[in-house]
Amino acid sequence: MALVYFPFRSKAYGHCWRAFSSLCSPSPFVGTGIGNGEECIRSQIDIIVSRIREGSSDDEVFKSLVHDEACNAIPMSQNLVDVLLHRFKDDWKSALGLFRWAESRLGYEHAPEAYDMMVDILGKLKQVDKMRALMEEMRQGNLVRLSTVAKAMRRLAGAGEWEDAVRVFDDLGNFELEKNTESMNLLLDTLCKERKVEQARAIFLELKPHISPNTHTFNIFIHGWCKANRVDEAEWTIQEMKGHGCRPCVISYSTIIQSYCRQSNFRKVYELLDDMQAQGCAPNVVTYTTIMCSLTKVEQFEEALQIAERMRSVGCKPDTLFYNALIHTLGRAGQLREAVRVFEVEMPKTGVPPNTSTYNSMIAMFCHHSQEQKALNLLREIENSTFCKPDIQTYYPVLKSCFKTGKIDSLSNFLDDMVNKHHLSLDVSAYTLLIHGLCRANKCEWGYNLFEEMVGKAITPRYKTCALLLDEIKQKNMHDAAERIEVFMKQMKTSE
Repeated sequence: MALVYFPFRSKAYGHCWRAFSSLCSPSPFVGTGIGNGEECIRSQIDIIVSRIREGSSDDEVFKSLVHDEACNAIPMSQNLVDVLLHRFKDDWKSALGLFRWAESRLGYEHAPEAYDMMVDILGKLKQVDKMRALMEEMRQGNLVRLSTVAKAMRRLAGAGEWEDAVRVFDDLGNFELEKNTESMNLLLDTLCKERKVEQARAIFLELKPHISPNTHTFNIFIHGWCKANRVDEAEWTIQEMKGHGCRPCVISYSTIIQSYCRQSNFRKVYELLDDMQAQGCAPNVVTYTTIMCSLTKVEQFEEALQIAERMRSVGCKPDTLFYNALIHTLGRAGQLREAVRVFEVEMPKTGVPPNTSTYNSMIAMFCHHSQEQKALNLLREIENSTFCKPDIQTYYPVLKSCFKTGKIDSLSNFLDDMVNKHHLSLDVSAYTLLIHGLCRANKCEWGYNLFEEMVGKAITPRYKTCALLLDEIKQKNMHDAAERIEVFMKQMKTSE
């Protein structure tokens, strides 16, 4: 059954407009690859964005831009369109209006990538009819690629319309695309990721006589069965692969091993490791790291460290993630000296660079074992590093140590470094840690200031945090503050 497409209409679709005040910051330019002329493009985009008014429909956005002399004086380019669509990726009305305005400009034609991005935006925001209409336009212009189909199928399945995702595959011929192993795998992967693995299996059995599966086909099913917590079917798929002449690879086995790790079924994990070796499929560093992390999580530290030795003994080269996990395991096992040796000696010797998570593990380990000065030394090291920088997680154990040691005055310095020097934004976990710690330290006035800061940033405090702060505020007879918190808590209850 084919998809039913709806012709595009450029006239007023709009009902409500998604607030976009946060989109007016320069942050969307970071990592867009603008390069030279960034300031010029930034200025151009500021002009365009300023013409988009609150409450606009996509048609109103289009009209406001098409009739604006300043906007129409801006040279249109694919780079500019890419940045604009990225900026409005969560506001389909503005994105679609901008898209239509850009294609109306004389001498400019959208690249296929822009169409794909617009399809993805409409699908993501559940505008399925408009996504279909745009794909029909693309079909007429012979612009539909397999990447377009992949985005459409993923968004349809994500919206719960998996049958329509299948119809897109059925209609590949209308887009002058082939039904082959690659396109079949896209459909199967889409369904499996949406936990429709049984439906994917039925479709595969129907297609198998006409389209040959490959190793990736079976790996998709292995991942799907594991995601559905049906590991027996995943193991059976290994045998099916062999029956079709496809050799299971390290991804095939490692996916199942990860699933057994989540169940803490390490007997099966070791069986699969042995089976991999017997089949000539050597586990890789990801396999070993997964097992080591899972053993550490259930506090089987000795076994976890034996996995690390097993990896070394077979000549599997470690990477940064492996060393991060090893340092964490050693710290949890109380082997601080060995963890330091790994960080200071083994990693440099093997040429594996630390990253932010490596420093975070070391700092957390030192703080947990009340070695605050060593933690601070590493904090200063990462702050001055040229290859990695601290993140919000870096500071959590340091902030906890301030409360643990009673050095409350040091908090101001750390917070200043976080916010002003490294431009880190406090999240709900950081605010919670600070407010709870300040309440216990009899500094609820400071805690209340942080509460107001949270609310001002539209970060919702946890109810337990509000209750704790309210109790402390009342004891200090801060009546206005108490009333403010009580009103906020009532609003929280009402919105539940």
